[in-house]
Amino acid sequence: MSFLELAAVVVTLAAVYLTTRQVIWCWPLGMFSVTLYAVVFFQAKLYADMGLQGLYFALAIYGWWAWLHGGADHGELDVSLASNRLRAVLLVLAALGGVVLGQTLDRLTDASLPFMDSLLTSFSIAAQWMQTRKLLESWLVWLVVDVFYVGMFLYKGLYLTAGLYAVFLYLAVLGFVRWRRSLGDSPSTALGTVA
Repeated sequence: MSFLELAAVVVTLAAVYLTTRQVIWCWPLGMFSVTLYAVVFFQAKLYADMGLQGLYFALAIYGWWAWLHGGADHGELDVSLASNRLRAVLLVLAALGGVVLGQTLDRLTDASLPFMDSLLTSFSIAAQWMQTRKLLESWLVWLVVDVFYVGMFLYKGLYLTAGLYAVFLYLAVLGFVRWRRSLGDSPSTALGTVA
């Protein structure tokens, strides 16, 4: 446990909490938190997760723009549901991406837990992209991913980060409930699904 890890935990918690409330400032705060975590993961030799932070940074820039201008008539983006097709495509891409990245890290680096790290990284990318599009299901993906992250970080001795991901489980439920409410009384009242 280091001061850097503690700072990353606090900033990340704030960013995710703001995301559950659909507060636009979640994105710049998220950029700061992923920068901190890139260093934490480099030190822990979790290279897939370290690289993921760079992608999160780029997705945060996109998410910031999309939430402000990605909706109808370039206005604010509303919460919506993913189509079944999109769900299937994201599942296949995340699984394949995780296997390919895991094989690469296993062969070319001294990565710790290359396959678990890579699969969690790949599914996290899918969940984060879904969040930039305000797709309700993103919170369900985060729930599953965070359960496995808690175990991995406990194994690696990153106890504060494991605790953070345990809190993420609660925040994922909170985010799902809050975003679901913004759909209206039922999913059929949503503006539609994303293809």
